[in-house]
Amino acid sequence: MNQYARELGILKEKDENFDGKDIRNGLVAIISIKHPDPQFEGQTKTKLGNTDAKTAVEDVFTTQVQRYLDKNVEVLKKILDNSLKSYNARKASDKARTAVLKQLNDIDSKSKLAACTSKKPEECEVYIVEGDSAGGTVKTARNRKTQAVLPLRGKILNVEKASLEKILQNNEIKSMIASFGCGIGDDFDIKKLRYDKIIILTDADVDGAHISTLLLTFFYRFMPELIYEGKVYRGLPPLYKVDYENKKLPVKDNDKTEKGKKSRSKKMHSEYIFNDFELEKFRKNKDNKILSIQRYKGLGEMDASQLWETTLDPETRILAQISISDTVEADDVTTTLMSSSVPPRRQFIMEEAKYATLDV
Repeated sequence: MNQYARELGILKEKDENFDGKDIRNGLVAIISIKHPDPQFEGQTKTKLGNTDAKTAVEDVFTTQVQRYLDKNVEVLKKILDNSLKSYNARKASDKARTAVLKQLNDIDSKSKLAACTSKKPEECEVYIVEGDSAGGTVKTARNRKTQAVLPLRGKILNVEKASLEKILQNNEIKSMIASFGCGIGDDFDIKKLRYDKIIILTDADVDGAHISTLLLTFFYRFMPELIYEGKVYRGLPPLYKVDYENKKLPVKDNDKTEKGKKSRSKKMHSEYIFNDFELEKFRKNKDNKILSIQRYKGLGEMDASQLWETTLDPETRILAQISISDTVEADDVTTTLMSSSVPPRRQFIMEEAKYATLDV
C-alpha cells in the first residue's frame, strides 16, 4: 500500500510510510478460518495466535487484494486518501501526546495527589475522589503508608466525544496519568503502575455515578489493561446510618464513656446500610426499634472515623472490582452511552429504565 501511495504521488519522498493502522482505518475484512488447534492470544481471546494460520492468510489475502486493486484504481485512491487523513491525524495526536508526556513530571509535582509513603506497588492503592471537601476527609482518615488520595475537580472530560489532543490537555486526566506512572495508549506499561488498586470513591448519588462512568470510560478507552488486570475498583460508601435498639443483640461493653454507658443501658446499636433495599429489610425486622436514620448526601458528611470504618479499612470496606466478561458488548455499551449519537442512547434508556433505581 505504501508503494502504491508513492507511485500515485499521495506520499511524497520526504514523507514517512503509512502505519498499518492508517491503512486499516475504515476497512472491514471477513475471513473464515478453520484450524484443528486454535491458539488465542491475551486475556480477551480475541486474536488468533497460530503462526501457520497467519502465514496462510497473508499469502492468500495479499495476492487477492493486490490483484483487485490493480484492476480498481479508483477504489485504491479512496483507500489511500482515507489513509492519508488517518496518517495526518495520527501525527498530530502523536505530537500532542509527546508534548503532554514531557510535561508529566512537572504536573506530578503540582498535582493534588496526597501520596502514600510506601514505594511497594503491591501494597499501595490510590483513591480517586470528587472535590477537595471529600478529598480532605479521606486524606485525614486514610492509612498514610499504603493509601494515596487524588481529588478531582468536578467531572472529567467525556473522552468518547473528544479528540486525543483535547483529552491530553485536560488537567484532571493529566493528573491521573502522572499519578499512576504507567503512561497512556501506546506508551502504557502496566509494570510501571505505582498502585495495586485504583479505587473510584464518589458520592452515592446520580452525580457520583456519572463521575464513575466518565472515569471508567477513560480507563477503558486509554488504559484498558488496568481493567483487564483487575486493578480498578469502585468503593461503595453507605447511604444510611441507623441507630436502633435490639434486645436480642449483645452490647459492646468496652466503651467506658457516658455515651457508651447510656448505649448499653438502652441496648443501642448502629448499623451502616448501603441501599434502600437493605433499609427496607432492616425496617421489617420486628426485633429492631429504630431510633434515628441519618442519610448521607455525600462523603463530606462523614467524619474521619466513619469514613475509615465504612470505605477505607480493608477489613470492613466494600469494594466492587471492575471486570469485562464480553469485550464486544462492553465496546457497544460504551459507544451507545457515551458517544455524541443521541438516538441509540435514548433507545437504550427507554429499554433499561425500568431496571434503574435513581437517587434524585
